[in-house]
Amino acid sequence: MQLNLNKPICFFDLETTGINISKDRIVEIAILKVHPNGDEERKTWLVNPEMPIPKEASDIHGITDDKVADAPTFKEIAKDVYNVIKDADLGGFNSNRFDIPLLAEEMLRAEIDFDMKNRKAVDVQTIFHKMEQRTLSAAYQFYCDKNLEDAHSAGADTDATYEVLKAQIAKYEDLENDMNFLSEFSSRKKFADFAGFISYNKKGEECFSFGKHKGKLVTEVLEKEPGYFGWLLNADFPLYTKKVLTAIKLRNFNNKL
Repeated sequence: MQLNLNKPICFFDLETTGINISKDRIVEIAILKVHPNGDEERKTWLVNPEMPIPKEASDIHGITDDKVADAPTFKEIAKDVYNVIKDADLGGFNSNRFDIPLLAEEMLRAEIDFDMKNRKAVDVQTIFHKMEQRTLSAAYQFYCDKNLEDAHSAGADTDATYEVLKAQIAKYEDLENDMNFLSEFSSRKKFADFAGFISYNKKGEECFSFGKHKGKLVTEVLEKEPGYFGWLLNADFPLYTKKVLTAIKLRNFNNKL
């Protein structure tokens, strides 16, 4: 089957030095771009993370320091990656909670103003977990009746994710072949940032979702406790979270003018 697309969608997968969105780095990125007419294009980059790759990470994806020693840094390929995804929605497996947030951090470090305002995100893992509660390898076996060779290879995982989504749409009558529907269906709790530090209340207002101000409006906290904003910017929070906080503060300031 062919996905019903109004714009391209880029399925992508990251192999990284670890799972800390703020501190860890990409060592491989694979992108499968699917166009509305069904045409597909693939790009894969090995990336020098400019930090040692922990053995426990290499044991999973097989990428070692030696393998990426001569690879470009993410900053060197950032514009090429952005040019592939800039006009597209994004799809992945656990991408809403990991791949997209970490990609955003790398983009911002490379001084590329990445955001998700004009694109949808379809997380195939969330659809799978809502329907069957399994891993990607099991999803590939369950939906496609195939064994996933080279699991934790970014290219193999990316292709499998694309195939699984198409099979999910074909299997479940209540899944619409529409990116707006799939993005909404595969999303979890709504957050203003990728990492989940700023959530929305029932009125659509941004609230802190952690710490001593959990549940309080961001605008009220920043107004009553100005020093908290400075602390947040200097603390070990993701760059994208800081970008969202700054935008909220500026918006609130402009609204008062």
